[in-house]
Amino acid sequence: MSASDRLDIIDVINRLFIATDARDWETVKQCFTDPVTIDMSSVGAGAAREMKPAEIAGMWETGLSRLKGIHHQAGNYVVTMEGNGATVFCYGIALHYLPNPSGRNTRTFVGSYDFQLSRDRGPWEISKMRFNLKWLDGNPDLESS
Repeated sequence: MSASDRLDIIDVINRLFIATDARDWETVKQCFTDPVTIDMSSVGAGAAREMKPAEIAGMWETGLSRLKGIHHQAGNYVVTMEGNGATVFCYGIALHYLPNPSGRNTRTFVGSYDFQLSRDRGPWEISKMRFNLKWLDGNPDLESS
């Protein structure tokens, strides 16, 4: 694996998180293959499933719409590449912010991600994404507080 490939692979993951925080749903869609497998079961989102990038972007747009702030931070990337495919493990934190009467204004998800990427259609794209929740801190019912 070249250093350039490694950086390109990590860049796709970083773009996904930055675009999500910026609510740039077009860029979010561009980070994924069509279809992509999403597994957020560790946070109660049901079993892993294949989805279209537009479905994911729409789901996140709706689910995150009430929040005043979103911040994702990822790091400690471990990248393994084979041919036109790659796997990536990284740590991840997502913070949600919504001022509310309870004063409990934040929710923090701490865990890790397992990604699979491919470059079958040109640039690297995420073909599978799994979040592994370690713990949740703050207000789990942020939107209804």
